[in-house]
Amino acid sequence: MKQNKIIVVGTGWSGAVISRLIVDELSREVTVIEKRNHIAGNMYDEYDEHGILIQRYGPHYFCTNLYETVEYISQYADLYEHIFQVRTLVDGKYIYCPYNFKTIIDLIGEKQAAVLFSKLRKKYGEKHSVSMYELTNCDDVDIATFANLLFEKVYRNYVAKMWGYTPEELDPGIVDRTPLFLNFSDRKGSLDFYYLPEKGYTDVFKKILSHERISIELNTNALDHISFNEEEKLVYYNNEAVDCLVFTGPIDELFGSRYGSLPYRAVDIKFDYHNEGSVLPVEVIYYPQADGYIRKTEYRKQMLDDSLCTGTVVSTEYPMAYNRNAVVGNEPYYPVLTKGSQDMYERYLQLSKKYSNLFLLGRLADFKYYDMDTAIKHAIEYFGKISSYLCE
Repeated sequence: MKQNKIIVVGTGWSGAVISRLIVDELSREVTVIEKRNHIAGNMYDEYDEHGILIQRYGPHYFCTNLYETVEYISQYADLYEHIFQVRTLVDGKYIYCPYNFKTIIDLIGEKQAAVLFSKLRKKYGEKHSVSMYELTNCDDVDIATFANLLFEKVYRNYVAKMWGYTPEELDPGIVDRTPLFLNFSDRKGSLDFYYLPEKGYTDVFKKILSHERISIELNTNALDHISFNEEEKLVYYNNEAVDCLVFTGPIDELFGSRYGSLPYRAVDIKFDYHNEGSVLPVEVIYYPQADGYIRKTEYRKQMLDDSLCTGTVVSTEYPMAYNRNAVVGNEPYYPVLTKGSQDMYERYLQLSKKYSNLFLLGRLADFKYYDMDTAIKHAIEYFGKISSYLCE
């Protein structure tokens, strides 16, 4: 087994999970590098002065069919069931979300909806959901007409604000992440498990990273310390060879953006305190027709116990292009998947394969949209690759 240093860059899900697996399974020491002044990446939350647990980088819900990820998080947190309530404001009316049969009633009324229900059930049988692209291209005029109504009222404007591109310019999978569900369920599609951690996400990450073999360096930009030995085809850290460097940040920045900058979206989040117990009708509202912002979240509504809270806090999210040098928008949230960006990513990926001790992991490094559960599952599975290399 190799016995030099192991570096993990980033303390989000990918970095935290892989670090803990390395120390638990291989009994190796790991140095974790974090650019920010806190752990947990965009999952970071904290209690504010009013006793409200605030997710500083936007709301995150743990909902999944992957029970193995429930078991994983349960090692480090007491989870409570929380089926979050969402609405979308369209033409001054709150319509149901996730988009389903109730949404159809909200938009076109019960009489027309009854006809559409029958057609949808006949057309799609036992399917629990249908993508928007499939619906808008349906050969049934009534189904296609409603799908285009929903698409134009909700999807088009939301996507344009969220991603900075039209739906037609983006990878179809982005729009298809939010299909029409062919039921009346409160749950997000057919997902089985809905949880939040009782003490918040930051506490979960503290416990994952709390190990005598894990050391954490905050306020450190790893890119200032990473170099490449072209002769040996190895990544160095602080001009020293390392056994393994796991990088979870933007892959283009790792290589000095030599092929160009990959597009990521950032979000500017503003928090407003209200001296009352409740402001929004449900905890999350989407605003496809609003100017500039896309979502509001009332965090007190997420809490298991809000008895010690005073007032309530609502966050408003304004998406924008990521710019690492900007005062606002300098944290990348989401990779923007277009044909051009995915081609550019492939060039960076091929370049990364030159260096045997470099491992790329996570939403930014993989240039792929991972939900929380898939990020955890991917890190657990990816550990096998790192373990095989370290144990050569």
